[in-house]
Amino acid sequence: MKIKEVQKMETIGRNDACWCGSGKKYKKCHCQFDEKLKELQQEGHIIPSHDMIKTPEQIEKIKESGKINIAVLDYVAEHIKAGVTTQQIDDWVYEQTTSRGAIPAPLNYEGFPKSVCTSVNDQVCHGIPSEDVVLQEGDIINVDVSTIYHGYFSDSSRMFCIGEVSKEKKKLVDVTKECVEIGLKNVKPWGLLGDMGHAVHMHAVENGYTVVKEIGGHGVGLQFHEDPYVSYVSEPGTGMVMAPGMMFTIEPMVNVGTDEFYVDEVDEWQIYTDDGQPSAQWEVQVLVTEDGYELIAY
Repeated sequence: MKIKEVQKMETIGRNDACWCGSGKKYKKCHCQFDEKLKELQQEGHIIPSHDMIKTPEQIEKIKESGKINIAVLDYVAEHIKAGVTTQQIDDWVYEQTTSRGAIPAPLNYEGFPKSVCTSVNDQVCHGIPSEDVVLQEGDIINVDVSTIYHGYFSDSSRMFCIGEVSKEKKKLVDVTKECVEIGLKNVKPWGLLGDMGHAVHMHAVENGYTVVKEIGGHGVGLQFHEDPYVSYVSEPGTGMVMAPGMMFTIEPMVNVGTDEFYVDEVDEWQIYTDDGQPSAQWEVQVLVTEDGYELIAY
C-alpha cells in the first residue's frame, strides 16, 4: 500500500441503512465512526476501508475459528519434545483441526504442501514439515497454525524450546515474545500501526537483535491474508489508523544476526537467515476494540 494512498469513503444518508449490515440507521450506527475517520484522513493519516472493519457477527464467527487454533497449538505444546519429527507435528495439526470440523488454512495455500509451518533454528518462516527433520535437544522451533472454520480464518504461532537450549536461544525466544507483548500494549483505537511497529522494533534492537523488514503481519479473518500489511520496522507517526473492528496479526521475525534472508531455491517456500544464526517468531491475532484490543488467537 502506498503511504500517500487515501481511502475514499462512500456517501451514505443519515437515515439510510448502515454499511456494516447491522440493519440500523447509519446515524445510529457507524456515522460518528466515519466522521472520526474523515477527520484523521484530513490530518493526513491513512484510514482503513470499510471492508477492513469486521462486524460483530463476523467477529463472533472468527472467534470460533480462533478457539480451534488455540486448542491445536495447546495440543502441540503438550506433545512436542526431542525425537519428534516435524511431519508428526503436521499430522497432529491435521488431525486436531479436522476432528473439530475445521480445515488447516496452509494446506494447498498457493501450493504449500502441508497443514502447518514448522521453522527450526535458522529458519525464519514457512518451514515445511518432513520425516527427515527430527527435533533435537537444544533446538528452537516455531509452529505456525492457521485454521478455517465455516469460512472464517484464524492464525497464530508459538515458539518451543526443545529440552535445554543455549542461553542465546532462550533469550532470543523470550525477547521475541516480549516484542509481541509490547506490540499489544501499543494497539490502541485510533492509534497508528506505525507506532506499534516501531515499539516492537525498538525492543528487539535494544536487545541486540534485528527484525526482518520484508515480511510482516497482515489482516485476517474473512481471508487468510488481508489488508493491512503490518510492518515491524516502521517509523512513529506513520502507518494506517487502527480503527475499532480492525483485525490483524502481530508476528515479528527477530534474528540474532543479520536481518537478511534467503528462500530455498528448490521448494521456494522455506526461508532461512543469511548467516545461519537463529531466528524466532511468536504470532497473535488481535482485534482492535473501542477501549483497546482483544486477543483472538495466540
